[in-house]
Amino acid sequence: MKTLLICHEDAPLDRVGLARWLASFTTLAGVLVIAEKGSRKLRRARKEIERVGLLRFLDVMAFRVYYRLFLAQSDSRWESAELKKLTSRYPAADVPQLLTESPNSPEAERFIAAAAPDIVIARCKVLLQERIFAIPARGTFVMHPGVCPEYRNAHGCFWALARADFARVGMTLLRVDQGIDSGSVYGYFSYPYDSSAESHIVIQNRVVLDNLDAIAGMLQAIGAGTAAAVDTSGRASAVWGHPWLTRYVRWKLRARRFGR
Repeated sequence: MKTLLICHEDAPLDRVGLARWLASFTTLAGVLVIAEKGSRKLRRARKEIERVGLLRFLDVMAFRVYYRLFLAQSDSRWESAELKKLTSRYPAADVPQLLTESPNSPEAERFIAAAAPDIVIARCKVLLQERIFAIPARGTFVMHPGVCPEYRNAHGCFWALARADFARVGMTLLRVDQGIDSGSVYGYFSYPYDSSAESHIVIQNRVVLDNLDAIAGMLQAIGAGTAAAVDTSGRASAVWGHPWLTRYVRWKLRARRFGR
């Protein structure tokens, strides 16, 4: 089975760690690395303002400031330790790479088409256009940090914890379609998280990293054409955005009081 990974330049757990993991049980045909310009990030911020309003966007920005001041350093140390584990477990592989500003660019399309993967794993914040996600024979898949369809879009683990929806803190392996995290689901993955001590970044990474063997098995089944999609009909569906400081404080106070 041939695979291709799409990830961001500033995400070494994906660009290095998950690339090595994929190469350990598939033929990794390429890594498409996204180096976004500031203008794209600005457009993303404007869309968030349109979605939640200026006042709530200030709540989002307050959380980002809080995260940088009080959580980022600890999470960075954790990520470095996890990357060391991955590089110790999985050997390096000589794989073609392409650096691009957008996974929807013409050069990205040519790179993916030339690699001719059976499966693409998209670890990116950018919505893929159909001419991109339709290239691989078996489909393009995301490891969505949230249980779908209840927690679609960004930071599903955060919102499940913020809403005390403890049974839905996990990752969804789903096939990309034209919607936002609305494609066919091929599995849910979680672990015994510590909502009091762990940040949402650690949790949304561990729902992937603690389940790599199981995810590999599912991807192999998808590649072989033997995997069946999960029936999600009749379930609630909601789109969630970026974390708010007010909801983070409420989550952590509850977790420290009640242990969850």
